[in-house]
Amino acid sequence: MSAILKQRVRYPAYLKKLRTGEQCVELFKNGQYLGWSGFTGVGAPKVVPTALVDHVEKNNLQGKLAFNLFVGASAGPEESRWAEHDMILTRSPHQVGKPIASAINTGKIQFFDKHLSMFPQDLTYGYYTKNKPNGANLDYTIIEATAIKEDGSIVPGPAVGASPEMISVSDNIIIEVNTKTPSFEGIHDIDMPVNPPFRQPYPHTSADYRVGVTSIPVDPEKVVAIVESTSGDKVPPNTPSDQQSREIANHLVEFLEHEVKQGRLPENLHPLQSGIGNIANAVVEGLAGSKFKNLSVWTEVLQDSFLDFFESGSLDFATATSIRLTEDGFKKFYENWDTYSKKLCLRSQTVSNSPEIIRRLGVIAMNTPVEVDIYGHANSTNVMGSRMLNGLGGSADFLRNAKLSIMHTPSARPSKTDPTGVSCIVPMAPHIDQTEHDLDVVVTEQGLADLRGLAPKARAQVIIDKCAHPDYQAQLHDYLERAIFYNTKKKSLHEPQILRDVFKMHLNFQDNGTMKLDSWDQKF
Repeated sequence: MSAILKQRVRYPAYLKKLRTGEQCVELFKNGQYLGWSGFTGVGAPKVVPTALVDHVEKNNLQGKLAFNLFVGASAGPEESRWAEHDMILTRSPHQVGKPIASAINTGKIQFFDKHLSMFPQDLTYGYYTKNKPNGANLDYTIIEATAIKEDGSIVPGPAVGASPEMISVSDNIIIEVNTKTPSFEGIHDIDMPVNPPFRQPYPHTSADYRVGVTSIPVDPEKVVAIVESTSGDKVPPNTPSDQQSREIANHLVEFLEHEVKQGRLPENLHPLQSGIGNIANAVVEGLAGSKFKNLSVWTEVLQDSFLDFFESGSLDFATATSIRLTEDGFKKFYENWDTYSKKLCLRSQTVSNSPEIIRRLGVIAMNTPVEVDIYGHANSTNVMGSRMLNGLGGSADFLRNAKLSIMHTPSARPSKTDPTGVSCIVPMAPHIDQTEHDLDVVVTEQGLADLRGLAPKARAQVIIDKCAHPDYQAQLHDYLERAIFYNTKKKSLHEPQILRDVFKMHLNFQDNGTMKLDSWDQKF
């Protein structure tokens, strides 16, 4: 038992339950239902999951020791190793990593995609354990902590996620106390789950509002093991912004400046939400370099670019459920703890993604899809309608409820077989996560389409004109004109489509490696 572990665990009775990861292996049986802490690759348990997969690998137990796994969003590299060794039976609600995505797409893992605001509450309702043979609770929740307070409550690390809800519906709890990561005590604000009909309105009226609970309450009798962890979070380098993403960011900043001039937004805007990736980073960089001041952020995940956002003087406060920083980002964060810790707050994902709060605060939501169709429906999850990427995440939580719902995407994505790439503007999305009713703005490096107040045919014109790649514009206009002509005779002109043609761009890519058609009369 290390000296720092004794300092971090201020509830002495827990120290009598100290185990190694290997000593915890005997607790686990095939088919159990497990909860892990963590969100977007940080704050997840490391020691026990690694001991379990090492045990499977050493004893050739692939497919014989497998679990129903629930994580607030994605976990770390340990989850990928579990997927590689056939240790995951079912998974919800969001994942990241080639091994687990591959296992989902080959049918080895049954994946249930769900809005991140709804997953934790549905877990407490018993929706995911209703067919469990031995009771409705999770068998074990493995949660990473950076400290344990005198009352036995858990101080999480850089992610809260769904940990409060998992702990509330778990029969047994294993706490990994990470002594490599500094204690995050004081940075969290925890709302514990209360189910209807006793649930009260969330009182949050600004990004910096706090209810004042800084740790997750837990029944000490449910804690079966304390494990010391000395491994930090491993976050791959962020994709840097490129010229294309900076052009998208410029269009967005110009649009927001116009909204301020028109009186539809205040000079410090409304709380901002931004997703993950190079476009999101470019948008944050663009806002940091803009004239906007006294900004606030209400989002899911804070990346390295937000540290620069703070340093620019433009950002006053940010709240999220996860701080997903690289090694250099965490180093910078810890070295300036007194500064950053006063300017941000970590909440549970039920609160960070709460539709009620998002709508109340008038959040400006910005997310990246796979593709957007000409009428403003967006696909965020399934390539060619079938191949799962990572899951819906929280994008729809924000886009459906934001004051401004913005989708930003390249007009075309690179492909190995077409110099232009795959068009991200298509006649109809083969899978729809965000409907036309949810989106206000679509923006690519080509331009920005303001869809507010426009009927479908007008939306189609402006999306093609402003957002489509020049190599695809004529083809998309041709489709729209043909669809209008065809549906005039059918008297179905509200949102004209030709069902026999609508996926020909996708079919041609699958068959011929390009979305460019010789003609819309082309047969498949």
